[in-house]
Amino acid sequence: MAEKKTADKKSKGFTAEERAAMKARAQELKAEARANKNRAEGERDVLTAIAAMKGKDRAMAKRLHAIVKDSAPDLWPKTWYGMPAYAKEGKVVCFFQSADKFKARYATFGFNDTANLDEGAL
Repeated sequence: MAEKKTADKKSKGFTAEERAAMKARAQELKAEARANKNRAEGERDVLTAIAAMKGKDRAMAKRLHAIVKDSAPDLWPKTWYGMPAYAKEGKVVCFFQSADKFKARYATFGFNDTANLDEGAL
């Protein structure tokens, strides 16, 4: 039986985008720790993330931020993977993802399971 030879491919490590994402996540984890203790820190981080967005996504994110603040004042603003998010007891309940974030056609306002949308009257 003939032995198959495979090409030795050397890993070049992480791409520049992957390194940037890891660095951003590390910074975000530090900011998250501060935001969990200080609501103003989280608010600042969310407003910074919104300001970095473009055009219609920024306008939509600003409006959603105002709606969440008015409708659910018990949720704490924070960033989550670079996106504006809102948490309860440290767990992200909802988030806004700009279309540009993943080069998508549409922006997304999403809910995590911790939102418990299927409990009680919606």
